[in-house]
Amino acid sequence: MLTIYAIPPSLYCAKLRIVLRHKNLDWRELPPPGGYGSAAYKQIVASGNLPAMLDGDLLIADSEAIAEYLEERYPEPPLLPQAVADRARMRERGRFHDTRLEPALRALFGSIGPDVRDAALNARQSAILSERLGQLGRMLQAGPDLGFGLGDCGYPITFAWIDALTPPLSLAIAWPEGVAAYRARIEVEPAVAAELDSYRPILRGWVDRTTGSSA
Repeated sequence: MLTIYAIPPSLYCAKLRIVLRHKNLDWRELPPPGGYGSAAYKQIVASGNLPAMLDGDLLIADSEAIAEYLEERYPEPPLLPQAVADRARMRERGRFHDTRLEPALRALFGSIGPDVRDAALNARQSAILSERLGQLGRMLQAGPDLGFGLGDCGYPITFAWIDALTPPLSLAIAWPEGVAAYRARIEVEPAVAAELDSYRPILRGWVDRTTGSSA
């Protein structure tokens, strides 16, 4: 059985669980010993990154590297198209999430608590997130539908984070119609729906505690 080091609210740990669910794999999930970034955990995973996966003697950290490994190790059901060009486009979609959209969201994390709230930062990041969503919409229009795949797995979780942070941070996000349609399509994928069912309450609880909204 695979061992996954993860923490419940982590966006990239949730992304990996979508891959695991799609592949119908069994895994056990462990918190990093000593907590995220601890010296004890870095004795296991030198980078301290989450998630990390142990498969026999093989240890890999980084959600995308793990996902690529799982796609090769457990090819059915596939998460990459057959055609070389389509595989490249699917990977491009995933890299856009990890290097463009998600970092624009992550920039808000330092402004979530009520004592560190930064209205100017929130406004700037709202504009950047809206720009990134517009770029994603144009990417989705640029070619034929690829079906659900590896490059899609991070988006449902990032979309859920944007939803969760919009009220407390007063974000103003423009959702292009094409992105809204794309979101609706991927969120009914069984692996995505199952992960969102378990993840959304964790996310809501974390945001409520961090923003001071919890009772």
